Amino acid sequence: MLRRDRRAGLPTVAAASPAYHGAVSATDQPLIEAAGLTKRFGGVTALNDVTADVTSPALGLLGANGAGKSTFMKAMLGLVKPDAGQVRVLGMDAAHQAREIRRSLGYMPENMCLPLGMTARDFIVHMGELRGLPRRIAVLRASEVLFQVGLEEERSRLIRTFSVGMRQRTNLAQAIVHSPSLVILDEPTNGLDPAGREEMLTLVRRLSAELEIAVIMSSHVLEDIVRTCDAVVVLREGRVAASRTLADATGASEREARVVISGDTAAFVARLQTAGLTASMRDDHVLVSGPDADTMLRAVRDAAAETDAGLHELRPAGPTLEDALIGDLT
Repeated sequence: MLRRDRRAGLPTVAAASPAYHGAVSATDQPLIEAAGLTKRFGGVTALNDVTADVTSPALGLLGANGAGKSTFMKAMLGLVKPDAGQVRVLGMDAAHQAREIRRSLGYMPENMCLPLGMTARDFIVHMGELRGLPRRIAVLRASEVLFQVGLEEERSRLIRTFSVGMRQRTNLAQAIVHSPSLVILDEPTNGLDPAGREEMLTLVRRLSAELEIAVIMSSHVLEDIVRTCDAVVVLREGRVAASRTLADATGASEREARVVISGDTAAFVARLQTAGLTASMRDDHVLVSGPDADTMLRAVRDAAAETDAGLHELRPAGPTLEDALIGDLT
């Protein structure tokens, strides 16, 4: 049976085949629940007591190469057996429900393994059938997802004629052709030029924000995570260096600023207070806080102009997002 997502225009499969039995909606369960997850390969500890609880619909796994991201994803899918601890994905235990987890997700690998001699349409139809869709539905879904990734007019071209960006979008289309509850994306912007990267990040963000598909995205690029995800787990040498929502990482720093001026500091502070902000003089700067970044920055600008103060420094008083996340890696 086919039902249509009213917002996105995408048909989804309901009980089309046994492959969908046990699938869990992305909104029904926490995305990831890991507790004490440990995995060793000989003398190398790939995961060391990894604990994280993520309820956000889009999770970014951030870390350098060798940080443990791939092993963590394999543990989520039941592809490696942990030496200790456990991990649940969409409410399912990876140790005992690995098949159900894998039936509920799509996967976009970092290294593209596309059949260059096939057309995009034939490849996506084939991948839909492999995932249990009847051919009629697979054909319909292929048309829909190729449209969603911007390849509708290129669907009859051989993949070998595609640019790197077009191949990556084909790679994304095959990951969502079967309407998964969760999609795992491994370095989806790898090898893309600036324009292709922008297109891919926009598509990835739409998955969770509009199409209600939960996302786990692995990357070593902070900006990619910020653009597409709601939460982040930072891994370093197999350990969790940070686990938080992006709103938590940025919220305080956007409402509080450190300001260095030349001129009448007392008048500057008084003007800010008159505007309804909290402002106080410190040893070498003025600490300002407001309800939001825009209100605070406009008030600082106006106060400097009205008191004829020279504005020498204006920056967040607390840790920035880069401080909060990258700082955990150093």
